[in-house]
Amino acid sequence: MANVNKYYGTGRRKKAIARVYLTIGSGKIEVNGKDVSKYMPYETLVQNLKQPLTVLGVDTKYDVEAEVYGGGFTGQAEAIRLGIARALLEANEDRKALKVAGMLTRDARVKERKKYGLKAARRAPQFSKR
Repeated sequence: MANVNKYYGTGRRKKAIARVYLTIGSGKIEVNGKDVSKYMPYETLVQNLKQPLTVLGVDTKYDVEAEVYGGGFTGQAEAIRLGIARALLEANEDRKALKVAGMLTRDARVKERKKYGLKAARRAPQFSKR
């Protein structure tokens, strides 16, 4: 039988994919085997990924273990945030509070592909009159 005190959530943002496991504990957050403050270069990113826990006021109730790959730090932090929010739903936490705070919505914006004849997705070569 599966461990009842372990909750799982998947989060995605841009090219980043995060697998997040919540266990009942003391509020320790580990990303790819490292402490979150050692892994993420900016404190704002750490606060961003902790948002679902602080909205519900359960920052010290759960330990978070996340495996994340792809993308940059911002995409990874937001992927972990979505994963935490989905895992909290599995743990029967307050869905309405998470929904109102916008934690359950997947941000589907990704980089637009480059088109032929252009320098980037929409950037055209400089126009020359002669």
